[in-house]
Amino acid sequence: MTLPYLTPLSRSQMDGFGVPPDWPFGLMDRVRFSEIDALAHVNHTAYLRWFESLRVLYMRERGISPYDGTGPLIVLKSVSMEYRREMFLGEDYVVTARTVAFRRASLEMHYAAFAPDLRAEGTAVIVLMARDGSGKHPLTDAQKARLLELDGAEDASG
Repeated sequence: MTLPYLTPLSRSQMDGFGVPPDWPFGLMDRVRFSEIDALAHVNHTAYLRWFESLRVLYMRERGISPYDGTGPLIVLKSVSMEYRREMFLGEDYVVTARTVAFRRASLEMHYAAFAPDLRAEGTAVIVLMARDGSGKHPLTDAQKARLLELDGAEDASG
């Protein structure tokens, strides 16, 4: 199946690639030579770069930050990865993201890479900070509602 690279995919496009339905947001790309290590498979750091690039578009699409100098600062507090299976040069893949829980000014996000089977999974905690450095930047009610509706996220703000 041919899908557009680096463009948010529709649910039907992700279904056609074999991405499970609990992943609401994804992008397709292809493994590049610069992402290959001495063992001829994708270097572990490439996955983190893929997820970071995906997160920028995800934050824009979810209305959390426009990444244009006007929204909150998006701070990566922690990140973890679990590698399931190797990936190789030229493979098409879909990276996916979802928010599984949020608090007043933070998100717990999950990521995965499919080619088309699951190759890697990650988790990140993101904190929203005021651009002027005055403290945390709380999610708005509209942003929370969008995360609940689109991602099925849990409101863990208490």
